[in-house]
Amino acid sequence: MPHWEILRGSVQGPAKARNQDWYETDAPADDTLVLAVADGHGSAAYTRSHLGARFAVDVFIRCGRAFAERARAPEDLRRLRHAAGHWLPREIVRDWQEEVRRHLRDHPPADATDDSKAFRPYGTTLLGAVLVPGLFAAWQLGDGDLMVVEADGSVGAPLAPAEPELGDETESLCAPRAWELMRVHWAPVADPDRMPRCVTLSTDGLSKSFAAQEGFVQFVRELGERLDTVGADAIREALPGWLAHAGGYSGDDTTVVAAWRPPADSTDENADENAGNGDPRERLRREPPPPHAAPPESAHPQDAPHPHETEN
Repeated sequence: MPHWEILRGSVQGPAKARNQDWYETDAPADDTLVLAVADGHGSAAYTRSHLGARFAVDVFIRCGRAFAERARAPEDLRRLRHAAGHWLPREIVRDWQEEVRRHLRDHPPADATDDSKAFRPYGTTLLGAVLVPGLFAAWQLGDGDLMVVEADGSVGAPLAPAEPELGDETESLCAPRAWELMRVHWAPVADPDRMPRCVTLSTDGLSKSFAAQEGFVQFVRELGERLDTVGADAIREALPGWLAHAGGYSGDDTTVVAAWRPPADSTDENADENAGNGDPRERLRREPPPPHAAPPESAHPQDAPHPHETEN
């Protein structure tokens, strides 16, 4: 199993009152990764969606870790696939609803109502992935993008919906029977050398910053190429600027988590003086972002206390 490098970051949308995205990564073993991002809905009805996004990521990391443990143990592949398609989506939705109920008990809204309506202010998307030796699995509910740079350099979006979603409407964890809306990617990998070179999970603030899907695919392809060329440390340094750049175009919160498998002969010592200005989108010849695109450091949501402790 290859060594993985993790890159991650989030910026607040230029006109947003707060960043409603959340992300987390976990490596419970040297050869195991659990990745998650969530995007709280932005419209007025979803007043607690930034909390819903955080609960969704917390729950996925726990459930994904449990799934990874099962995947690493000897288990019939058919049973494991059934767990991926049925058990895990239900666990995620059930545990997320429990997190919301717990928060509601501590912070009841003025217009307390039944569960079906109480979940709505916490509405969020969710995108998560588990990589273990021999298996790459991922789950998605709502918008956002799982992009995969395969071992041969090809780029795919295995969880893209059959038909693009229109406008800002998207599926949500707060929907009735939300587990039935979850899309699942299941990819056993017998040869360790055939594991993906790079996997990215991002909220839709990133893909919406491109005029067309082809531009976003090209960005991911060139991201994988630059990682192979300059290494992870150089890209980590450049990533906040890239995300701010993207948020300046989309106007939305923009979050990405990426796992990169370095080539066998690659080290970060390959980083060169071009790393800091190597945003692949520069090749798309876009105008520079507005000067207010970069959020202040204090706006970064990952520094906030846990909502069960202090927040409403």
